[in-house]
Amino acid sequence: MVDKEYQIIAKNYDLAGRASSDIKRTLKTMNLSPLLLKRVCAASYEAEINVVIHSVGGYATFHMDHEKIVLEFMDDGPGIMNLDLAMTEGYSTANELDHANGFGAGMGLPNIKRTADHLEIRTSPEGTHLIIMFFLEGIS
Repeated sequence: MVDKEYQIIAKNYDLAGRASSDIKRTLKTMNLSPLLLKRVCAASYEAEINVVIHSVGGYATFHMDHEKIVLEFMDDGPGIMNLDLAMTEGYSTANELDHANGFGAGMGLPNIKRTADHLEIRTSPEGTHLIIMFFLEGIS
């Protein structure tokens, strides 16, 4: 079993992806299919970057047991104004600084949804909470 927690700092592009990189390093030591590894890493990175560019900061947790991998990303606001619109490929509220740093293409949430086995999103002006699950098969 694996349980880890990571702080994510808003607008800190130098550290953006640090949590996802650690998750990838951890998962590479396990007997996972390359496709599952790729899916988890893609979703983790997209969610982490969303916290960096769209929130005032937050944290992520990584849990793995014999049945599933669960990633949770929680931020401290401002929340997603229009979740349906945010789930539309190409829609982005990223600013010029985000774009200058290579982020904000508007594919974060759609990519997470596409790669995950289960995605739950709770959002309010106080913040957003993503629960992203991947189910393991044939892993002992």
